[in-house]
Formats: sequence, C-alpha cells, structure tokens
Amino acid sequence: MLKTIEGFNRIGEENAFAVLARATQLAAEGRDIINLGIGQPDFRTPEHIVEAAVKALRDGHHGYTPATGILPLREAVAKDLHARLSAEVSPDNVVIVPGGKVTMFMAILMFGAPGVDILYPDPGFPIYRSMIEFTGARPVPVPIREENGFAFSAEETLSLLTPETRLVILNSPANPTGGVTPRAEIEALVEGLAERPDIAILSDEIYGQMTYDGASHCSLLEFEAVRDRLILLDGWSKTYAMTGWRMGYAVWPDQLIDKARKLAVNAWSCVNAPAQYAGLAALEGPQDAVAEMMREFDIRRKLVVEGLNALPGVSARTPMGAFYAFPNIKETGWKAKPLASALLEKAGVAVIGGPDFGILGEGYIRLSYANSAENISRALTRMRDFLDENAA
Repeated sequence: MLKTIEGFNRIGEENAFAVLARATQLAAEGRDIINLGIGQPDFRTPEHIVEAAVKALRDGHHGYTPATGILPLREAVAKDLHARLSAEVSPDNVVIVPGGKVTMFMAILMFGAPGVDILYPDPGFPIYRSMIEFTGARPVPVPIREENGFAFSAEETLSLLTPETRLVILNSPANPTGGVTPRAEIEALVEGLAERPDIAILSDEIYGQMTYDGASHCSLLEFEAVRDRLILLDGWSKTYAMTGWRMGYAVWPDQLIDKARKLAVNAWSCVNAPAQYAGLAALEGPQDAVAEMMREFDIRRKLVVEGLNALPGVSARTPMGAFYAFPNIKETGWKAKPLASALLEKAGVAVIGGPDFGILGEGYIRLSYANSAENISRALTRMRDFLDENAA
C-alpha cells in the first residue's frame, strides 16, 4: 500500500465545491436548483477583458513569462494599489499567481511547521485551516462574532498570540460573513503587532473593492509599521467576474519576495500569458462594468437580507462587504449542515452550512447573492415554505 506523508491525512477541502457538484448532479437529473452556495459572480467577464486575451493569443503571447508575471501587469497592479489605497508598492514586490488560494498556500507553507501557531479567522475561508493543518502547525482560530458585526476584535486577536505564533491571517471584507472590520480595530491590531516583529501577516483583501453603505476598506498596506512582514492577497476573480481565469496577485515584503519567486518557479512556472494580458486590460481599461456589478450586488444584498429576516427562526445582519449573507438560524431548531443539506435535496436551494467555515460557524448558513434577483426571490420563497413545513 502506498504511504503518503502525514500531512495528507490532515488536509481539508472547500465544501462549496462539493455542494456545487451535488447541485449540478441534481440539475442534470432534471431538478430545478437555485445555487446560492458558490461564491462566483453570475456576470460575464467584461468584453474588453476577454478581447485582450484573444488578442494576446493572436499576437503570439502563448509562451512562458517570468515566474512573477509580465512586467506591464506588475506595474499596473502597483499603479492600481497606489490609486485606490495611496500605497507605494514596487512592481518588483508583486507576484502574479494562478488564483488567490496560491498565496495562502505559499504563506502558510513558509511559516507552518510542527510547534508553530498560526492565527486565522473563524468562521473564515476553509482553506486557511486546511493548509495550516497540512503543515503540522497549530491552527488558532480568531473568533469572528456576530455581536461584533462580524469584524475581528484587535484585543481578542492579540490575546491569542503566543511565543510560538509565526503568522496571523486576516480577511476583511470577509468570507463567509460579509463583515468589514473598522479602521480603529485594524489600527489597534497593527499597534499590538508592532511589538512582535517575528510575526508575519497575511491580509486577504480579495473583496477589498466590494463594500456598501459608505463602508470603507482599510488595507494593511497603509501601515508602514508592518509593511516589512506583510503579505497582501488580492486578484481579479471577484471584482472583474474572472473566477475561471485563475488570476490573483500578491505583494510580498523584501525579505520574502525571493522565496515567493522560487516557489513560483518550482510550482507553476508562470501564469498563462493571455490571462495576464486580460488582467492588464481589466486594470487599465474602463471600470464601468465593476461599478454596474456593485450596483446590482447592492440591490440583491438588500433583497436577501429583507427576505431572510422574514423567515421563521432566521435573523440576518446586513453584510457590509463581499457578496455573502451569513444568517443566524439557531431559532429554527435545525443544525446548520443538516438544514443546508435538506434545503438542497428537498427545496432545491443550494447554501453552505456554517460549520464548513469553522467551529464557530454552527448556527449559521452562508448564502451567496452572486445570483440574479429573480433567483434569490425564488430561493427565499422555497426556504420559507420549507421552514414552515419542517419545524425541527
């Protein structure tokens, strides 16, 4: 019998893809399934971005590129970060990667080892904990509490640091909760982390351009006190409806950039060239489609929150970022994962049970409103009918 390393016995997965597979199977069997599970914009990639990739192929850009990405794209990333966040970033510190998860993998691989503590948000993106456990490091959950507006608490986060802590993972705006952490909390966290120069920070800001009601995204790039150990994760998937293009980027500090480059060389050589030219067109071209998508997401956000709060036993805070709602379903009497499964199998509505995002996810489910308003309304009607008929 083949014997793999112990890490593969600990590795987890992202259950949203399992739910997607089951929803797809049911649809293939003729069921009418409304998918509010997967975090994927239902919009087409803007046409000028698609055309840029087609042109790149026709122009002969179908060979290897530098492992860190083509220079014009890295320059465009740096320029965009300066325009949006007033952050000075050198293109030499930017690495173009095949999706945001890759940066998580790289950062956790750099710092994770037996005996090491890594802090991560809970509930949070499941790959954080999965990769921490793969390395043998101790996963230390940072509670993301509903009563705190689904923002992390600087005081609570700092209280969890130990002499063995080597990496802190942050995410705002957040998946799965839609929470946006206020600037004051981030400032307090940075002040505390200034006392621990041995701790690296991975700031997942993939939803940084998706905020509502005047909420502003506060990037860790703004704080010079931690820039020498900050890894920024961002990309094109959510903002530009480019999930399948597998395009992300990371900003690495000087002391880690060459390690990141070497990992790129060893793991994927480079991101495919036409996708990089598409990413360039996304950053340098018109942003009208981004603004229009955000207007539509806002309409859906209000629709889903109003509908959820009208369901028996359900209460939902208004998300301030991303495109997820994380309603509290404790009063329904159902546990989260059995409810999510029943909604899919019996009501034809795909959602994700809160425990798939962490220990503190019990009592919640995640809905993505990256679907049409019509489908969201239909889904909410089905959920209400199911809960009316199936009291736990």
